[in-house]
Amino acid sequence: MLNKFCKRPLYEVTRTLAKVAMGAEKADLVIRNARLVNVCTCEIQEGMDVAIAEGRIALVGDAGHCIGERTKVIDATGQYIAPGFMDAHIHVESAMVSVGEYARAVVPHGTTGIFMDPHEICNVCGPDGVKAMIEDARRAPLKAMSNVPSCVPAVAGFEDTGSHIGPEEVREMMTWDGIMGLGEMMSFPNVLSAEPNIHGELAETLRADQVITGHYSVPDTGAGLNAYIASGIRCCHESTRAEDVLEKMRHGMYALMRYGSAWHDMPVIIRAILDNHIDDRFACLISDDTHPDTLIGEGHLDHIVRCAIREGLDPIKAIQYVTINPATCFRMDHEMGSITPGKCVDIVFFSDLTDIRITRTIIDGDVVAENGRMTVEIGHSNFPAAVYDTMHIGHPITADSFRIAAPAGRERVRTRVIEIIPNRVGNYERIVELRARDGFLEADPEQDVMKMVVFERHHETGTKGCGFLKGFGFKKGAMAQTVAHDAHNLLVAGTNDEDMALAANTLIECGGGLCAVADGRVLALVPLPIAGLMNDLPVEQMADLVSRLSEAWKEMGCVINAPYMTMALIPLACLPELRLTNRGLVDCRTFQFVDLFAD
Repeated sequence: MLNKFCKRPLYEVTRTLAKVAMGAEKADLVIRNARLVNVCTCEIQEGMDVAIAEGRIALVGDAGHCIGERTKVIDATGQYIAPGFMDAHIHVESAMVSVGEYARAVVPHGTTGIFMDPHEICNVCGPDGVKAMIEDARRAPLKAMSNVPSCVPAVAGFEDTGSHIGPEEVREMMTWDGIMGLGEMMSFPNVLSAEPNIHGELAETLRADQVITGHYSVPDTGAGLNAYIASGIRCCHESTRAEDVLEKMRHGMYALMRYGSAWHDMPVIIRAILDNHIDDRFACLISDDTHPDTLIGEGHLDHIVRCAIREGLDPIKAIQYVTINPATCFRMDHEMGSITPGKCVDIVFFSDLTDIRITRTIIDGDVVAENGRMTVEIGHSNFPAAVYDTMHIGHPITADSFRIAAPAGRERVRTRVIEIIPNRVGNYERIVELRARDGFLEADPEQDVMKMVVFERHHETGTKGCGFLKGFGFKKGAMAQTVAHDAHNLLVAGTNDEDMALAANTLIECGGGLCAVADGRVLALVPLPIAGLMNDLPVEQMADLVSRLSEAWKEMGCVINAPYMTMALIPLACLPELRLTNRGLVDCRTFQFVDLFAD
């Protein structure tokens, strides 16, 4: 696969690299006396030099003969150097900032490349939204390699989105600069049933000689998993059990172990490696979804690597999981992922191998960050008008919009309720007895049950799905958000209809986002005018807005970590067990609509 993410393609500079390695020409930059983390052999090499020319590595070893009068020299005595970190599965939109601002947050933490899946903005704005993300990424040094969204909608027939992706769109988008593969194939039931359109998308990707990324979220290691992998799908980030990770790797699938702001699967599933002493070349560490306050406060892949080390993973192994392993997964290890001759110069520096804190980041041979800050300017965003003004509800929302009629003559009703699992993507279907008042069901804070409604917001269809939600701990108030995977319709949940109406209308007025309301007052608002998903404010300002939102949720009684991320998955109809879309309640084990009432 030809790499378009390096300063110069290798075929243009082979003569220069050979001359520099032999000393006939002098290097642009030489790193001296480093402790090299060699991810090829899983060892530390002491006192190593790296000679660099044209953004690529010419020599690793003793580079004294490569230094000339104009050669810049970095003395790395006492410092470790490793390949730049790469995230094999990330949705930038989940950080609620532009790609440029995302880069400003993660590059100082050692992230030099991401394989982003912009299916969030694609669900709202279609291919034009994906193109806008790719264009925005060009203003930053971060290598933002993009996948074509595969499932728009996530599960056809169960929700309404702003756009549609099929085989024809995939074929066309595979020709774009910056595309590296197909985004996560969430519609695994259609893969297993050999549905023509989904397999058409797979075929177009394979025909373009690109990588297909996966989303196989069911606890199955038998025929279904085999069928899924046999369809050409190379990796999966949805494992929640150690045995799933083990079987996926045994079948030649890359296991992407997730540790984001809300989804803390890695400490559980990494036991597949730690307890079985297996070859781990198919293991990667990823973030998937990370909020801006996490990026600012804790870091990105460096934070995940530190967490993996604390779980007992060897530090060099952990570094392999964010360097050579993701590079190999995307068939880019001939260009990235190791500090070896000919590769792109993406290198990070740190002092402590067991508590990795990045002190310097180099991308394509240029120092782009030092001591936690960018050293190069990132230009202003320039998103097209088409990604703004995306709130199209088509009807007024009032307190009456949230009334849920009880079955006639019933004072107590056995009701299907979605119960969340903190820090996990799955949920449970529960049957809870709710009380009817004047013929309508109400929220029941004493049972930790909120009322919930999802409004279609793309095409003014007027459709909405109604349900109930358990596990957040709300004692009062309501929340609303347009970050509601993957259709990103308007999701509203709360303890009373009046606050729910205020929350919904607050977001309609500002073009989308997240807000918290209690006692008729807006406690916190995170405006997201770009597709209802992102803002082009500096990442620090976004982190502050999200922190205020967190405090508001706590004020309303919420007791879980990163609640807005857990809330955002309530409409995602490809994750077990029960979900709510604008079309109604979906049993994601049988992929059928189910009635709100159990009797």
